[in-house]
Amino acid sequence: MDKTHQGGLRILFADDEAHLRDLMQMELPRLGHEVTVCPDGAAAIRALERGPYDAALLDMKMPGLTGIEVLSKIKQISPETEVVILTGHATVDTAVQALRLGAFDYLTKPCKWAELEVILCRIAERRAMENKTVALETRLKAVEGTPTLVGETLAMQQVRRLIETVAPTDASVMILGETGTGKELIARNLHDKSRRTGGAFIPVNCGALPENLVESELFGHRKGSFTGADTNRKGLFEVANGGTLFLDEVGELNKSVQVKILRFLESGEIRRVGENDPFRVDVRVLCATNRDLRDMIAADLFREDLFFRMNTFEIHLPPLRERKGDIPALAGHLLRRFAPRRGGTESTLTPEAIEALQTHEWPGNIRELANAIERATILAGGGPIRPEHLPTQPAIRRAPGQMGAATHSAIAGPHFQIPEGSPTLRDIEMKYIQVVLEKHTGNKPAASKELGISLKTLYNKINQLQQS
Repeated sequence: MDKTHQGGLRILFADDEAHLRDLMQMELPRLGHEVTVCPDGAAAIRALERGPYDAALLDMKMPGLTGIEVLSKIKQISPETEVVILTGHATVDTAVQALRLGAFDYLTKPCKWAELEVILCRIAERRAMENKTVALETRLKAVEGTPTLVGETLAMQQVRRLIETVAPTDASVMILGETGTGKELIARNLHDKSRRTGGAFIPVNCGALPENLVESELFGHRKGSFTGADTNRKGLFEVANGGTLFLDEVGELNKSVQVKILRFLESGEIRRVGENDPFRVDVRVLCATNRDLRDMIAADLFREDLFFRMNTFEIHLPPLRERKGDIPALAGHLLRRFAPRRGGTESTLTPEAIEALQTHEWPGNIRELANAIERATILAGGGPIRPEHLPTQPAIRRAPGQMGAATHSAIAGPHFQIPEGSPTLRDIEMKYIQVVLEKHTGNKPAASKELGISLKTLYNKINQLQQS
C-alpha cells in the first residue's frame, strides 16, 4: 500500500501564479507531503470544505478573496488547519493582522525554500505533538493489565518468537485469546518493537464505543454532519497517524463500520463523517478478539474479506490455566507493581499461597489474578501472603476436577432453575441472563461484567429475549 511519509502533511496551496502552483505540486511531494493547488481563495475554501488539511499556504493577493479573508474563513471551517501567509507586499500591519487572526507564520515572497521547509517541519512537529497528547490521554484511560510480558512457559516463548518475527513489519496482526489474557499487552509489544515506536499507540475497545458514534470516533467528523457535531473532530485513525491503532474486541463492530475499515486496509484512505473526499493516513492496524470470527462469518455477522485482511498474521495468547508454570513469576511481578501503593513495601507469597494460586483454574485469567493479588496484599498488611488472604480461598484451592461440579451446582442452585421440559441451550442462556439482571436489579454494566460479555452484547441478548 502506498503510504504518506510518517511526518507528511496534507497541504492546501493557493496562489494565482501558475508557475508557483506547478513548483509546489512537484516539490512538496518530494518532501513526503500531499498537496492540493488552487488558483484563488474561493477554490481553496471549496477544497477545504471537501476534506481536512494540516496546513494551508495562502498568497496574500489573489483574484477575489485575499489571503487574509481566506485565513479568516479557514479558521471558521477548520480551526485545526495551520495557515501560512505568503506575500510580496509585506508590511508590519498585515503581518500583525494575519497573526492575530490565527496564522501560524508569515513569509515574504520570493521566500526561500529552506525557510518554507523549516515552517512545514514546525507544523509537522506541532501536529505530531497534538496527536501524541491525544494518544497519551487515550492510553491512560485504557491502561490495564501488566505492562511487561511475563512468563517462560513454552506457550509464552512461542508468543515471544512470533512477536519478534512480525513486529518489524507493517503486517496486520490478529491477536486471539480469552478475556483478561493480556491481548493489549501483546499489541503494545508489537508497537514498541516496530519502526513506529516513536509514534502513537492508540488502543480502542470496540465493544465500549457507543453504536451511533463508532464512525465518528474512528474516522472523525465534519462540524454539522450530525446532531451534536458542534466542531470538526479528528478520528482515532488520524490521531494514530505514523503509529499503531489497536482495535480490541473487533468482533463487536457492526458491518457498516467493517466496510470502512476494509476500505482503509485496501487503500490507506479514510473519510470523515460528513465529508466527500478521502485522505491518506499511515497507520498499522492490530486487532484482537475473544470471539470466534469464523463462526460470526458463518452467521453473516462479520465480513470474510475483512477477516482475511486483518488476519495476515495470527498470534494466539493462551489462557492462564494453560500456562500455570508462569503463575509464580506473574504473581511476583504483580506484587512489585502494587508495592508503590503500599509505600514501597513488597509483600511475599508463602509456598502454600503459591500452591493455592496454581491449583485455581482462573476463568478471568491474568485480570482475575491481578485482582486476587491486590486484595491479598491489602489483607496481609505488609506481611507474607497466606492462603487465607486470597479471595474465595476454598474456590481457589479447589482441584481442577472439582470445578465442573461446583459450577453446575452454582447454576442449578436455588437462584437458578433450568427451564422445564426440553429446553434448548438458548432457552437456558436467556433464563440465566434474566436471573443475573434481577440479581443486579437491572444494572446492565454490572450484569454484563458477571456474565463475561460486553455491554453491547448484553443489549443484543436482551433484544432477543424481548422478541422471543
